[in-house]
Formats: sequence, C-alpha cells, structure tokens
Amino acid sequence: MGDGAGSFDHEPLLDRPDIGRVFETSRRVRMTDTTVRGRLRLDGCVRYLQDIANDDSRDAGSPNPTAWVARRTVLDVLRFPRYLDVLALATWCSGLGSRWAERRYSMVAGGDDGAEGGFGDIQASTLWVHIDMATMRPIKLPPGFGEQFGAAAQGRTVSARLQLPSRPPAAAAVHHRPWPLRLVDFDVLGHVNNSVYWAIVEEQLGRQREVMAPLTVTLEHHDAIDPGDEVIVSVLESHTGQGSGFDLWVIARPPGDLDAVGKVTAVVRATSARAAG
Repeated sequence: MGDGAGSFDHEPLLDRPDIGRVFETSRRVRMTDTTVRGRLRLDGCVRYLQDIANDDSRDAGSPNPTAWVARRTVLDVLRFPRYLDVLALATWCSGLGSRWAERRYSMVAGGDDGAEGGFGDIQASTLWVHIDMATMRPIKLPPGFGEQFGAAAQGRTVSARLQLPSRPPAAAAVHHRPWPLRLVDFDVLGHVNNSVYWAIVEEQLGRQREVMAPLTVTLEHHDAIDPGDEVIVSVLESHTGQGSGFDLWVIARPPGDLDAVGKVTAVVRATSARAAG
C-alpha cells in the first residue's frame, strides 16, 4: 500500500451464505438520518449496522454483546437509500480470528410502501475486536462463539492488521480543519462512537460533491479520542480520470498543546467510480 489518496482494493465482500446463522430485520429511513437532499447519511447507515449487530448478538444469547469495538469498516455503496425507504437488513459472520470476528451486512431499500426491488443498496463489513470491559484490551472470543456464528464464515480467517497509510504523505497538498467534540459523541464505553467518525466523512462528501455513488469507503480505527482532546481532520483529495476520492486522517492532541504531533485515531479512504468531470 503506497502513501496518498488513490484506489484501495479491499478484500471482496462475501456473498450471503447458504449455511449458518443470518439475522434479519427491517428499518425505515427517518429524517434525522438523511441529508438535505434526502439520501441516507453514512453515519446513520453505520448506526443501523451497529444496532443490527447488537440485536443479533442479544438474540443469539451472546454474553456481553457490547464488549466489541470496531477496527475496520468497509461500505460499498451502489445506490444510497432515501428518506422513508424501508430497509431490509441482514447480517452474518464472514470471518474469524483469535480475538476478533468480521461481520457482513446487507442493506437493501424497498421504497416507501416497503415493496421489494427498491433503489438503495449498501453492502458492508466490520471487523469487531472482542475486548475486556475492565481493561479495554483484546481478549479471546467468547466461549461457544464459533459454534453460534462460525458456520456462516465457512472456515474463513481474517486479520486485524491495518492497511491504510497512517500519516499523510510528506509535501502533499493536505487540508486541515478542526472538528469540535460534543458530550453526545461519547457512548457507553466512554469512546467517541464509531458513527461520529462517519459524520466526519459525510462532512467531506459535502465539500467534495463529485465523490458520489457508486462509492467505496474504508475506515480504520487506530486509537481512541479522549474527552477534552482537540481534534484535527487532515484531508488529501484526489481527482483522476478514473474517479474522485480522498484520504482522511483524524488526529487528536491534548488541549492547548499546539506543538504536539498528536495521535492518529482513524484513517479513511473514499473512492468514487465516477470519473471527475
């Protein structure tokens, strides 16, 4: 993986399995999760994915279903669902590691009346790391996890290794802007919730409107944002004949310390298949 914005070939998202556990539910896109133009925002999308993952774990009787943190999420957006669309949601395990597991999601919109064959289609995966709630350190998967969820993975193993460039390339035309934190950004684990990072991605999509579906966005989590941190968003845009996109780094540093390099808390790569005009 080279530095700088450009294409990123993540592993193909696996198709829905013929065997194993698949959890299904539905949800209607509401006004609070849409843009001014009526499409589903990515932060709203990720909240839906988090909810169905938690619902699946609870339905399966898994111990402590909140003891998981996101390491990497990939969204493949073929078409965005829209306001009042009814979403058919499905999730299943698509890979296992010693202390983590990958979860696949399918989100397909039916339309205002709930009929099948709508226009919205988002396929996604998240690598979830199992943690000790007391120490917040990774621990082995819960007893019986493989028996409950592993059949759908069909023997596939996954790595937790991060792949995107951890810092902007030297001398690149990187733009920097502050990102203010709010009390409501922190969840029950004391972390800035995963969906908040996707709000940062949405902000960049609003600034760079040529980046549109079909769209692939990969977000990798490196470190936690602590309460009181000052957050800087660094963006490197790309515009080519093959499409447009951006790399984005979320950097946190202690308040008032302008000389601090800061810690990278997340890295994003977004690529649109639409050629720049």
